[in-house]
Amino acid sequence: MTSAARVLELLAERGETLAVAESLTGGLLAAELTSVPGASRVFRGSVTAYATALKREVLGVDGALLAERGAVDPEVARQMAAGVRRVLGADWGLATTGVAGPDMQDGKPVGTVYVAVRGPGGAENLASLRLNGDRAEIRKESVLGVLGLLCGELRGNVRTQDTEENGGN
Repeated sequence: MTSAARVLELLAERGETLAVAESLTGGLLAAELTSVPGASRVFRGSVTAYATALKREVLGVDGALLAERGAVDPEVARQMAAGVRRVLGADWGLATTGVAGPDMQDGKPVGTVYVAVRGPGGAENLASLRLNGDRAEIRKESVLGVLGLLCGELRGNVRTQDTEENGGN
């Protein structure tokens, strides 16, 4: 069973819904979720906020935070997850933001990724990923990272992660 299928199954068992906010993954997370038959039972939709202004205007990310730290920041990921949850009326919100390459962004190296989960009852988690590989690999691993983070939350595994992925430093 794929990570997406497992997450959707867990959400369906709980009677809960999901929305996603994507930046570096550019819709890849939504595509992964909607590739699973029956995803519409729990998946409400997605916002691909690739442009920094959309993170503020659509998802409600604090403009001062974006101006000070840029879009590649753990707090931005948290606010994106909370924003998409609110905007799309879902129980759970996921977010991806980071640098897929080929160039640095906001002073952050390629492979720097933040993924976040926000859910009911104040449930919240964040992972800081340091990914190696080309653009496609970084985007794919970001999707797997955020799905894994949500799966952990749904199973009651609440913790903040700071992980090294793909042999990163």
